[in-house]
Amino acid sequence: MTDFASRRVTMVDTQVRPSDVTKFTIIDAMLEVPREEFVPDTKRELAYVGGPIEIAPHRQLLDARSTAKMLDALELEPTDVVLEIGSGLGYITALLARMTEAVVALEEDGELAAEAEATLGAQGVVNAAVITGPLPEGAAKHGPFDAIVISGGVEEVPTSLYDQLKPGGQIIAIFMEGALGEVRIGFKSPEGHVSWRMEFNATAEVLPGFARAPSFVF
Repeated sequence: MTDFASRRVTMVDTQVRPSDVTKFTIIDAMLEVPREEFVPDTKRELAYVGGPIEIAPHRQLLDARSTAKMLDALELEPTDVVLEIGSGLGYITALLARMTEAVVALEEDGELAAEAEATLGAQGVVNAAVITGPLPEGAAKHGPFDAIVISGGVEEVPTSLYDQLKPGGQIIAIFMEGALGEVRIGFKSPEGHVSWRMEFNATAEVLPGFARAPSFVF
């Protein structure tokens, strides 16, 4: 029988801590949330490998390093309400739920959303709600949010999502340019402007609806 608990410790010790992630809230969450429960059954043995895991066609669970460093870049508080866009099977949702007051997890794939809701319930996560809808539209009626986590790649972010952030709120995503990408975090000023800052290099498949509109050359 596979000892997933030991693999979880190894993941944290070899993929998370060496990446300068030291916040106890993140370390504890990644040690406690059983990642193997949030991947397809056929991928359970791959749950703690060092790369992304395909959870559906053109959809991935981010690698542990990128996940941890994204959470580390955000200054999350226990009282925060967070919107996660592209929640997939709910792993990052479960991590966020341990770190914040409440999470709204948006997923447009109905099968992924249903499985995520069932798994989160089975894991006793009571402060996360999974909703289904187009990812670029966000979840305005549930906001505004203290933070927005886009759990995948983007080429551009609709400015309409900025309206769903509270003043002083944060938004984070992996911006892709071809095969290369970087994580950027945006901060919303009291006046409503969002300024972005580069954090670290990472790659991810671009989420549905976040590809750059093609430009026409005459």
